[in-house]
Amino acid sequence: MLCMNMAGKHIVTGGIDKNMKDSPINTLQQLMIITAEECGELTQRCSKIVRKFEYKEEITDEQREKLLEEVGDVYCMINLMTEHGVLDWKHIYARSSVKEEKLKKWSQLIEVRD
Repeated sequence: MLCMNMAGKHIVTGGIDKNMKDSPINTLQQLMIITAEECGELTQRCSKIVRKFEYKEEITDEQREKLLEEVGDVYCMINLMTEHGVLDWKHIYARSSVKEEKLKKWSQLIEVRD
């Protein structure tokens, strides 16, 4: 059912269905909650890899495939956020550059070039 909320925006209401297509939450809410869930699954996969392996060469093909699935799911949700106008790639790339600069200072992940 399509309804209007207090702010005059149309929202979908109705019974909870296993399929998000019939979800009682609106598009923004779906984007945010599914992204949060996918980030949580990526966090879990990273934690499992850290617990089981010390070096990247030790990671099994099965674990790499599971990691790839979770990274791909998060990437998909970020892409959907841009498609729905929540974010844009220009600002995402800019923020990524800010994070890279911080990592140069606080980690060994990015080589500092003089």
